[in-house]
Amino acid sequence: MDIIFNCPHCEQEMAVDNSGAGSEIQCPSCGAKITIPSAATPPAPESAPAGAVGGGSQASHTIASSAAAKIEMHLKVPVRDKPGEVLIAKPKPPLEAVARGADKKVRVRTIRHNMCIEAGHDKFDEKVTEFLHEVGEANLIGVHTVSYSHFDVGTQKLLTDYGVMVLYRG
Repeated sequence: MDIIFNCPHCEQEMAVDNSGAGSEIQCPSCGAKITIPSAATPPAPESAPAGAVGGGSQASHTIASSAAAKIEMHLKVPVRDKPGEVLIAKPKPPLEAVARGADKKVRVRTIRHNMCIEAGHDKFDEKVTEFLHEVGEANLIGVHTVSYSHFDVGTQKLLTDYGVMVLYRG
C-alpha cells in the first residue's frame, strides 16, 4: 500500500511505498529534504457472517491471492492547484530588432506565371508589382525566381514555366 502525502514546502503530491516510511528523501519538485510520514493503519478486513457458506469465503480468498491482486502500482500523477513553472522560456528579441519590425512573422508568397494569364493577356508583371507594393519595401526580405513544371490539360504536355517566391514580414 502506498503512502500519499504532500511536500510541506511546495505542496507537490507524492506517493511512496509504505516500506519507505520514516526515511528522508529529496522532493523531486523543489529539492527540499523531507521525511516520509508513517503510513496510516489500514482498516481491518471484514469477516464473513457466521451463517455464511464456505464457498463465498473461498471465492474471495482465491481472488485476493491471485497474481493480479498482488501487482502493486507505484505510479501517481501529480496534481497542482497552481500552474507549473515554464522550463524553457523563449528569448525576447532585442529592442532595436523590435523597433525595425522583426517581431512580425516571416511569410512566403509564390506567384506562378501560368496563374497570371487572364483572357490571353500576360499579367505576371502587374501582379508581382501589385503584391510588392502591398508588402512594402520595409517588410521585404527577398524575391527569388523559381522554375517549375506543370501538366497542361489542353495540350496534354508537360510544360516548364517560371514564377517568383517573395519572402516578407507580415
